Amino acid sequence: MRIKIYVTLKEGILDPQGKAVQHSLHTLGYTSVKDVRIGKYIEIDIGDPSKEAVEARIKEMCHKLLANPIIEDYRYEIER
Repeated sequence: MRIKIYVTLKEGILDPQGKAVQHSLHTLGYTSVKDVRIGKYIEIDIGDPSKEAVEARIKEMCHKLLANPIIEDYRYEIER
């Protein structure tokens, strides 16, 4: 199974990298851009056949390493 994980900063958390990209886009003439948020995209292949076991492992991995649950949200998609 392939797992696609998307990690983003929680709403209200300052995103200095996103602000820098937004500023650069404005400098390049893309002034209609209102906001930019930067996140992480992670792909993991897992050999476990049980969807429930995979979901439990993904949540555990995200809480322990892949995301900081204090300031980041995450979501994932499971592909067979």
